[in-house]
Amino acid sequence: MRGDVMHRWILLLAMLVAALWSAPVLAQSRAQLGPLCTSDNTPADQQIDACNKILALKVFSGEKLATIYFWRAVGWNKKGDYTKVIADATEALRLRPDSALYNMRGSAYYDKGEYDIAIADFNDALRIGPPSGTIFHNRGNARRAKGDYARAVADYDEAIGLAPKEAYSYQNRGAAKQALGDLDGALADINTAIRLNPALPSPLINRAVIWRAKGDIDRAIADATEAIRLGSASAPVNIMTPPGSVLISAYTQRGLAYEAKGDAIRAKQDFNAALKGVAGDAGSKANQATAKVRLSLLSDAVAPFALPPRAKAAAPAAREQLKSSAPSPAPAPEQAPASEPAPTVAGAVLGQRVALVIGNGAYANVKALPNPPNDARAIAKNLRDIGFTVSEGVDLDRAMMQKMARDFLREAARAQIAVIYYAGHGVQIDGRNYLVPVDARLQAGGNMTEAMIDMDTILAGLDDQVRTNILIFDACRNNPMAPRTASAVPDRAIEAGSGLAAPTAPNSGTTLGAGTLIAFATAPGQVALDGEGGNSPFSAALSRHIGTPGLEVQQMLTRVRAEVVAATKGKQVPWSNSSLLGEVYLAAKP
Repeated sequence: MRGDVMHRWILLLAMLVAALWSAPVLAQSRAQLGPLCTSDNTPADQQIDACNKILALKVFSGEKLATIYFWRAVGWNKKGDYTKVIADATEALRLRPDSALYNMRGSAYYDKGEYDIAIADFNDALRIGPPSGTIFHNRGNARRAKGDYARAVADYDEAIGLAPKEAYSYQNRGAAKQALGDLDGALADINTAIRLNPALPSPLINRAVIWRAKGDIDRAIADATEAIRLGSASAPVNIMTPPGSVLISAYTQRGLAYEAKGDAIRAKQDFNAALKGVAGDAGSKANQATAKVRLSLLSDAVAPFALPPRAKAAAPAAREQLKSSAPSPAPAPEQAPASEPAPTVAGAVLGQRVALVIGNGAYANVKALPNPPNDARAIAKNLRDIGFTVSEGVDLDRAMMQKMARDFLREAARAQIAVIYYAGHGVQIDGRNYLVPVDARLQAGGNMTEAMIDMDTILAGLDDQVRTNILIFDACRNNPMAPRTASAVPDRAIEAGSGLAAPTAPNSGTTLGAGTLIAFATAPGQVALDGEGGNSPFSAALSRHIGTPGLEVQQMLTRVRAEVVAATKGKQVPWSNSSLLGEVYLAAKP
């Protein structure tokens, strides 16, 4: 988040206000409209209205008129209307180029997710000068949002050098270090942010994520609880923080920590609290998307969680409480006795590597595929041989696929690496990707999505910042609404069409959540062959390389790609998209 970035620039621009009102204007504008327009404490609608009335007077020009556009942009920013912020900042820049205005417009582009344009504006702001820790900080945020974590850290270094007492710069540098896998460096920066400003809830939320990544669940719960207390006790510290965004994030992170601990009751309460929050920024939407997915995994039963011994007696009452549609406030976290073993989740312990493997071939209503069950069994064996805990399913209907996906996401909550492998039919509808159960009926005019499994929902369930996710799909990449294909060679295409959509994690706001790799058996718009032997060309090559000791996962996929291209004479080219933050080895080095 940008923290108090804009607030500081508003104070800088406020020095122009005295000169602004030296021009002859109506008494009403001097007495009433001026203070309403040019104050960061004025409610958004009143501020915009006052600035509109001043502009309607048509008595200002040049720098003074630019100042009015600036303050109206501040009002639009309070409302989250970033398009209008950009329009007013652009008009102000036409009248008076200024680093503060470039910073404001860049910040609005950042909020819209247009990070390259935001960086260009921040570059212009730094070019005009003078050097500003605020602008380095903002450019660091944009680079971090793009996944350019190393350059983001460099920008935060500059920001801290110019303004060493700014807690937000330490907080955000810590977040960038965390994304690079430097948890100890991240923790040091977050601790500094908390020391500099103990009243800020957001660094505590960041530290809760780090504690969960380190496996210290009780500390994660304690930090998220304190963030909730601080966020509930006071209004946002600056006008750029959307109301409720901090609490949504804090409840979501505490819910994830409770889930990792095996406390489904409290996790469910926190996810419900996050969903009830109202905030319009991308971060809030991402946290609410996470809460929604995790809540769906907790909605049916407590049973999949192996609770600590002292919690077992409470399990019957817990199941009854889960049935309630109106959750009670979450109590403060309990500290487990030091002698009590850490809870497990469906057999998974912290640091474990888990995998979900599904092969669907015996389709009842679309073309059957002979090889996916064989492919799934081979990959499952390979993964078990290198130490993965594997959940394996063959020829699954929709109900069973949903159950296996839910159970697996629970397991993944405490795992270090999560792998999903799917072989069978897969389709794209309206830009979303779906896996096809064996009982699916794909008929034009019907609600086909209800018959399938939404791949993006699975991605959302894994996008919680604490593990490496590897997803591998040996599936068709075609649209079922296109004309049917007729081929003598069995393939994994239900119908020829436009191919699967680019993989998108709903929680990330970018192409992929950090630490995720998605691999497909073929390129966009192409057909993944089922093969003439016992396995598909892709799965046969994958099976040969996935267990190679010391082979980095992206190098492994490069070898698989080369073999598939050779075996299919160029008809099939495997494709992948990665946001991994470092080297990942599925099989340990020898």
